[in-house]
Amino acid sequence: MYIQTTAYKKINELNKRIRGISGGSSASKTISILQWLVDALQNYKGNLTISVVSETMPHLKKGAIRDFLNIMTEHGYFADSKWNKTESIYDFTDKSGRKILEFFSADQPGKVRGPRRDILFVNEANNISYETFTQLEIRTRKIIWLDWNPVSAFWFYEGDEGEKAVKDRDDCDFLILTYNDNEGLDEASIKTIEERRYNKNWFRVYGEGLLGEAEGRIYTGWTIIDEVPEEAKLDSYGLDFGYTNDPTACDAIYYWNGAYIIDQIIHRKKLANKEIADILRLQERGLVIADSAEPKSIDEIFGYGLNIVASIKGKDSVNQGIQYVQDQKVFITKRSVDVIKEYRNYLWLVDRDGKQLNVPSPVWNHHMDALRYAISKGRKVEWKMNDPGGVKPFFAGLPG
Repeated sequence: MYIQTTAYKKINELNKRIRGISGGSSASKTISILQWLVDALQNYKGNLTISVVSETMPHLKKGAIRDFLNIMTEHGYFADSKWNKTESIYDFTDKSGRKILEFFSADQPGKVRGPRRDILFVNEANNISYETFTQLEIRTRKIIWLDWNPVSAFWFYEGDEGEKAVKDRDDCDFLILTYNDNEGLDEASIKTIEERRYNKNWFRVYGEGLLGEAEGRIYTGWTIIDEVPEEAKLDSYGLDFGYTNDPTACDAIYYWNGAYIIDQIIHRKKLANKEIADILRLQERGLVIADSAEPKSIDEIFGYGLNIVASIKGKDSVNQGIQYVQDQKVFITKRSVDVIKEYRNYLWLVDRDGKQLNVPSPVWNHHMDALRYAISKGRKVEWKMNDPGGVKPFFAGLPG
């Protein structure tokens, strides 16, 4: 059962038209705003339309929509007959008026520039453009909620084309939340956050909810695309094992016009090797390059009929692999929500004095490791194929 956290109490005290919530990891900002929206829809007398918007529908489905449905189910509010799954609209209509909560993505121009609403919630506002925000704002009658992780500055902090920054407007409230505002957070999650206090830039963003420094990012300049083009050719799959605490991450890597395309295949905890193999058998046949730290898992998956080899590791292999990936032109499909999130949050570690180290962060790294295994294969390896012919050479690093 969700509890009324300090985070919820703090956002409930805001009263200006625009309400910006910057938050660290597990600060309960999104859930608290969604709880506020549900309360408004249940208690408002009259007609009320609320829109929840984020950069893509896959992002919404794995984030705000999932959180909303969990809130409704946990509180015993959910009625299947009122949830239009196709249109992502929940109907709260009662005797007092027509009341709906709709979810749509910022990459749908017809909806961004469509009908007006009473209340707007832009989830992870740092991932949409100022122009998109403007189009949404002018079509919102009453209240606008914004939330984000403060990885780097964007239009909320910095004015666009000579305009005043949103945070400096007279009609804007600005609140910073941290994990300490979330009484529902479990001890393991708290420990995970607090044991990274030594990484000052990481803890500044995810521990304290303060604006971070973009220069700590390992990868930049990647482009999000709608889908894999038909003419793109499958290169390989990258696989990073996880189970209880970390997810198993697997991505398909395509080669297209001199660039690589990343398309997320797996991001789940507690997957057995047989389940991983079953998922991969449904994909286009190709070589899987997996974390060499788990040879037993690799052998087991090979036994299920998959072409799989261990990644090549050795002295400086991680940094050399990162360097190789940094030198490539990279695209990510918009359905690859977890890859996009890791890409934006994958940072170099810093020492206790704030000096950047040549060591990648041990968090936000599951897909970053998987795609590195696949893209930066590096040298000729011998691998066994689950095809007639036995052992064949694989010339890694060459598309196709």
